[in-house]
Amino acid sequence: MKIRLELDDGIAEEEVVIRCGELNETVKRIQQALREIAAAKQHFVFYKGDTEYYIPLDEILFFETESRQIFAHTAGDLYQVKYRLYELEEFLPGYFMRVSKSTILNTKKVYAIRRNLTASSAVEFQNTHKQVFVSRYYYKLLKLKLEEKRSFV
Repeated sequence: MKIRLELDDGIAEEEVVIRCGELNETVKRIQQALREIAAAKQHFVFYKGDTEYYIPLDEILFFETESRQIFAHTAGDLYQVKYRLYELEEFLPGYFMRVSKSTILNTKKVYAIRRNLTASSAVEFQNTHKQVFVSRYYYKLLKLKLEEKRSFV
């Protein structure tokens, strides 16, 4: 694989072009990594009262709906978001995924899953009491995502 970098101070927006003979697994991984880097640069504004906060997405454990409002949870706090969950799904990097009708979680922050065969399974995060529930429908998808994440390491 060849990597070439061209510098041009006249370019207004950076562009990455991948040339390949076929769309194989390596190219897909590179493409996904670039998407995540681009998405992480997006600026999200979080609100608490009349104050705006600019928090890195890596600090967000999960987003959830409550009383028709969307909240972002960090290990120690809670912030309001002015987007709907379906809008967040479009913007967020690939390491975020929906795990129930009302929750999107950061798969990088999953510490443990307490499985329940008859109902929703509980997802726990390190260094916090917060947890979310993954529905049976999304459980297998979450497990696949976590396995995929582990294979990249």
